[in-house]
Parts: sequence; C-alpha cells; structure tokens
Amino acid sequence: MEINRSNIFEIVNKADLKPDKDYGQNFLVEPQISEKIVDALDLKESDTVIEVGPGLGSLTHFLSLKKCDVTAIDIDKRMIDFLNIVYQNSNVKIVENDIRKFDISKCSKVIGNLPYNITTETIQYFLQNAKNAKRMVFMIQSETFAHFADTKGKEYGPTSVLIHLLGNIEKLFVVKAGSFYPVPKCNSTVFAINIDTRVDYFSAINAFKVAKQLFINRRKTILNNLVNYLKNKDLANKLCIDLNINPLSRPEQLSPEIYFSISEYLSNKQ
Repeated sequence: MEINRSNIFEIVNKADLKPDKDYGQNFLVEPQISEKIVDALDLKESDTVIEVGPGLGSLTHFLSLKKCDVTAIDIDKRMIDFLNIVYQNSNVKIVENDIRKFDISKCSKVIGNLPYNITTETIQYFLQNAKNAKRMVFMIQSETFAHFADTKGKEYGPTSVLIHLLGNIEKLFVVKAGSFYPVPKCNSTVFAINIDTRVDYFSAINAFKVAKQLFINRRKTILNNLVNYLKNKDLANKLCIDLNINPLSRPEQLSPEIYFSISEYLSNKQ
C-alpha cells in the first residue's frame, strides 16, 4: 500500500495508528521520495534485505515491488498487525522485534528511517553485526549526519572511525521536514554506507572498540586518554613515539587510519 498525503489521515484514524512519540514515529508521505530511497539501495534479485522500523510501510511498499527477500522489523505491535494484513501475500516478512536484538548476520542490504533516540546505537549494531551487508541506506535527522560523515572536528567520533575503516559514507539527498506526518522539527538526510569486502572486518571492529575508549574524554590529550586506557604510562608514551602521534593532540584530531594503527600496535603487544 502506497503511503501518501491523500491516505495518511484515513489510515491513522480508521486503524487507530497515530504516531507514537516514544518510538520517534514520523511517516514519510511523499511516495516519489520513498521510491528514490529504495532505488538507492540498488537491489538485486539475490539480495536479502532488512528494513528497520517500517512504520506504516512508506518504504515497504516499494520494497514489495522488488523480487528480493525482505524482512521488515518493527517494535510497535500496532504497525506489525497493520503490515501483516497489507503484505500477507508478498516477498516481505513482517517481524515484531527490537532491531538491536535481531539476528542480522545474513542480510546483504539494509534500509531504514531511523528514530533519533537510537540512531547511533542502531548504526553501530549493523556495522558490527551485519557481516554480509554490502550497502546500507539510512535516513536520519540532518543535524546528526556529521557524527557519521566527519573524520575530524567536534562532530567526529568512534562510529565515523568504524564507517571509514569498513568502507565509505555517501550523502545522497536531503528530505524536507514537510515530507513527513507529523512534521518533525528538522530536515532529514538520506545517506549510504558502502562496505568494502576486502577490509579485515575484525581488525576494523577492534579499532572501533579502541576508539570508543579513547573518545570517552574528548577534552583530554590522546596521551592522557591512552594512559587511562592502558594503565601504563610508559607504554602510552612509547606508542605515541613509535606511531609518530603528537601526544598533545585530541581524540578528534586522529584519523580512522591512526586508530587502526593504535589497535594493531596494541594487539601485537599482547
């Protein structure tokens, strides 16, 4: 079922499916944009797709027109019951679950309009557990995009380190707030994460875990953070010397590649 401006009010009122603020629900009501987001996933018939938080099915409708296998996962039972009726005879399997507790290891593509309150946690979960995924397309609040795209500065953080070690991030387009019901307070950005299958997956994950520890105190120098993390000042000093890292630099001044080098250096010391 296509979700648009003409039918959104009838659906939410007749089926008693009013948006739930606790779940961060804002339904996309511009079908041409929904189709554009699905097309950005570049689906093949052999793909196994996971859709995060389908809601009323703005994206699900266009996924159902493809020939690949789709699993749409939502935590809201009201949406699950609605989608099960609409897509009972289709390529879409509807699952009631918290995406952060669902086995995503076999999916090859990921898509979703992510709620603000679990955006970072969800992306981290997919990057660490969707080991067969090649492309992920997400829509998030525009003000949050820099946290994942930047590789320096105050918005830069561990999630960006992991993204850039596993592949690359690609900004696709901006969706205006007026394209949703209810209308959110800011625009959204659609972007893709492309995974490089040649990357050493487990080494990248280890580097991410190190980066998380070293970003805990962003205002401290990298040397102080290393000392706190390693509980060994001599090793922290030697690491900075051996890897040619300025000990006075801040965590946001180190590139993803440097975090990878730190992780590898520490692994070789064990």
